[in-house]
Amino acid sequence: MKKKLFGLAALAVVAVSLAACGGGNSKTDESKTAGSDKESSVLKVGASASPHAEILEQVKPILKKEGIDLEIVQFDDYILPNKNLAEGDIDANYFQHIPYFNLQVKENNYDFANAGGIHIEPMGLYSKRIKDIKDLKDGATIITSNSESDWGRIITILQDADLVTVKDSVDLETATFEDIDKNPKNLKFIHNINPEVLTTTYNNDEADLVAINANFAYSAGLNPLKDSVLLEKDNSPYVNIVAVRSEDKDSDKIKKLVDALHSKEIQDWILEKWDGSVKPVDK
Repeated sequence: MKKKLFGLAALAVVAVSLAACGGGNSKTDESKTAGSDKESSVLKVGASASPHAEILEQVKPILKKEGIDLEIVQFDDYILPNKNLAEGDIDANYFQHIPYFNLQVKENNYDFANAGGIHIEPMGLYSKRIKDIKDLKDGATIITSNSESDWGRIITILQDADLVTVKDSVDLETATFEDIDKNPKNLKFIHNINPEVLTTTYNNDEADLVAINANFAYSAGLNPLKDSVLLEKDNSPYVNIVAVRSEDKDSDKIKKLVDALHSKEIQDWILEKWDGSVKPVDK
């Protein structure tokens, strides 16, 4: 009898243990699964306020139909979006052009991939002192950002305007101000200012020309096509891309994001919104 009672007690203990480990976990597992499903439907993308975040807002309903909740995380600098991507705080970012992306990957050993080119924003040089580049004085000062990946871009604009030339065999995409060979107007270059501060520099009239990235120009109410004194040509290689960690390049959510950004609906909206000054690309 005692043995039988002991056996029943042991079975009861086992049953309670199983309930704690199995039955008790069934709801927990279900809630975890539900939470996991919900979490897996969210796509967090870091972006500059304009035009990137604005474009992504238009993409939200398209992705919603695909079961993806797009969460846009806005940044006002060029360092944190890549840092946050590398640390896993966001799933992708959409703010940078290819030369900057390549430089950041090289300098920081990021394991990133280019998931697709989305648009080109023309770089412009702005002035409160002149309306026509022909009026640029000898010894004029040009302020640019401290982002080295933009220097070749700015030098190319100046070379196209016959203001400078670069040394033979220099790749314009990676050119620096030290590569300038001829500078007939004796232009002076200041390039130690953060990109996000350049609109303030322009508004304060601190130089004859200020080179401003288009996303910051838009945020300050400037239209590159209408307001710049010099504008980058249409054959620019500075395509803005969606960047991801390499392991996520072929993920379903990323592919759907890029497909939505390449859709005719979004590309037409981009052209209309910025009067053609933001030029969509489809690869």
